Amino acid sequence: MSSMSKKVSTRNLKFTPFLTLFWKEIRRFMKVSVQTVVTPAINSALYLIIFGVSLGASIDTGYEVSYLAFLISGLVMMSCLNNSFQNTASSIVSGKFSGDLEDLKVVPLGLQQIVWAMSLGAITRGLMVSTVNLIVGQSFYYYYHSEFFPIHSPLLLCFFLLIGALVYAKLGMFVAFLAKSFDQMSAVTAFILQPLSFLGGVFFSLNNLSPFWQKVSLYNPVLYFINGVRHATLGASDVSLNSAVVVSLVSLVVSHLLVLFVLTRSHFKRW
Repeated sequence: MSSMSKKVSTRNLKFTPFLTLFWKEIRRFMKVSVQTVVTPAINSALYLIIFGVSLGASIDTGYEVSYLAFLISGLVMMSCLNNSFQNTASSIVSGKFSGDLEDLKVVPLGLQQIVWAMSLGAITRGLMVSTVNLIVGQSFYYYYHSEFFPIHSPLLLCFFLLIGALVYAKLGMFVAFLAKSFDQMSAVTAFILQPLSFLGGVFFSLNNLSPFWQKVSLYNPVLYFINGVRHATLGASDVSLNSAVVVSLVSLVVSHLLVLFVLTRSHFKRW
């Protein structure tokens, strides 16, 4: 075998399993697209109808924008985070239950490749759902304001959505590998992730909180993700742009180290 063919074979051995796992993650959530893509869009529409339209006129955002615009930016980020987490978490948990997760121990994939292939699949779902939610929000905003929902900085919007999706995708892997039952997964989602999301400023501004709770909220990393998107769309937020960028990048590094740590010490056996 020539040296050129050896190089091609080695390259295929590195990237083919990676792309296969990535494509498997995409096909997995697209098979149930009504549940993974359509349902979050319907939920966002309900939030916009109940809070943005019905109650929005009586809620002060503290900015010179309508509450509907304030809410749309928060829902776009929240949907991206939640679906990125659910994609990796459900993939690993279902793999533990069925025994498919054991296959990752025998395929020619390193830990970094496993992490990034599954994370990219989760990013795809998170960005797809957030895009659908943004379209739904645009429709509501145009109907009630006769203009399109503003996007102050598309580059910043893409940055925060990508970083947020990556962080939550890695956290989904971290929690799923640690969990020993479906109940433990449900407990983490119900008692940790959902409170962080809802208290991260999706539905309210820090200006509406007392000074004590304003200080407490500043320790919530989700606050910085959501306000990063809010700054990218509305040009204003409860925290500075520099703080949002720094906290987002630090969260990415920490989440990556956590998932590598748990992968080196956990097993891939079925429940």
